[in-house]
Formats: sequence, structure tokens, C-alpha cells
Amino acid sequence: MEYIYTGMVIHKAGGKIDEATVTKVLEAAGAKPDAARVKALVAAFEGVDIEKVIKEASVMQVAAAPAEAKQDKKEAKPEAKKEEKKSEEQAAAGLGALFG
Repeated sequence: MEYIYTGMVIHKAGGKIDEATVTKVLEAAGAKPDAARVKALVAAFEGVDIEKVIKEASVMQVAAAPAEAKQDKKEAKPEAKKEEKKSEEQAAAGLGALFG
């Protein structure tokens, strides 16, 4: 993750995401850069419109949040009813053991 964060920090600061810059930032943060991972990071960011990706991810996250909340509410209700029913059955079984 530190490599992706490094790329994002460099982008936000207006720098060019290249091997030398990534290595410098990682070293400044106290990490020991792995040359292969640095090359892979630079290749992954090459040709990517980072601002566009960030905006799309933000829109997707906002759109998904209400749908997840609705789904959580729908799932919570049946479970609550099942738990209540089990509690009543357990209580009845416990009383039966006292008299039986």
C-alpha cells in the first residue's frame, strides 16, 4: 500500500511519478524501496488520468452507500424476528423442564 500512497502523494504535490521520485519519497518516509515494486508502480500509473479515477471512485462510493444501507435494514428485520421467536421457544422449553 505504501507504494500506491507514494504515487498519490507525488501526484497531489504536482510531481512526476517516476522511479527516482518514488524512490526518494519512500526513502524520506523511512521505507526501503524495492526496485521491482517501484518499476511496477510507475508502469501502473503510466497513462492513467488519476483525477478522473479519483472522481469516478468517489461517485461509485457515494452511490453504493445508500444501497448498502437499504440492504442492511432489510436483512436486519428478519433476523430480529427469528431471534425473538427463538427466545420465546427457549423460554417455553425451560418452563417445560421445570414441570416435566
